[in-house]
Amino acid sequence: MAKIARLSGCNDWVDLSFVERERTPRRLMALGIRLHLAGLSLSNTISELEKFGVNRSRKAVHDWVQKAGLQPASDASPDQVALDETVIRINGQQFWLYAAVDPETNEFLHLRLFTTTTTALTERFLRELREKHDVEDAVFLVDYAKHLAAALRRFGLRFQPVRHGNRNAVERVFREVKRRTSSFSNSFSHVDPVTAETWLQAFAVWWNSLN
Repeated sequence: MAKIARLSGCNDWVDLSFVERERTPRRLMALGIRLHLAGLSLSNTISELEKFGVNRSRKAVHDWVQKAGLQPASDASPDQVALDETVIRINGQQFWLYAAVDPETNEFLHLRLFTTTTTALTERFLRELREKHDVEDAVFLVDYAKHLAAALRRFGLRFQPVRHGNRNAVERVFREVKRRTSSFSNSFSHVDPVTAETWLQAFAVWWNSLN
């Protein structure tokens, strides 16, 4: 039970407003969402729920995560934003995960999954980021990718190309994403990109809850 407590923690950030019929107690639904996002497979998550007398399927837990619609919180005002992208594979196909991270807190500010990397898609990502957070005065920490610099210039946002230092914040969260999705056996097998993106955004909320 102590191990489960460490994995689950507080459920305040889990929004269960989507629930229409309470076949499963809400506190245990929230626990299932947290356990899965914290690292348990769907099979192991339902095994833990069975200890509380709840017998649900892998699909049920998967659907809880999807229907909760979790998104990183808005209205941050970071001094710096670490901006980068990394490759994510879904059913053998390559996609690009864009992420903006506050290096002071290591929290996700925004993330999206795209089919490729272009200046236009980077501008779309930045537009969404600006709608969610106050980043007009922030300094964006980027690598030397030309499309990132071009999009930031078009929006008149300050940026600094760096390889180390505070930009490592986004590399740290990417490493954790890679670790969690290395097999895709529990999250990204036989799903569409929208489903994968929803899981990644829910994961970001769980990650932020730890910081």
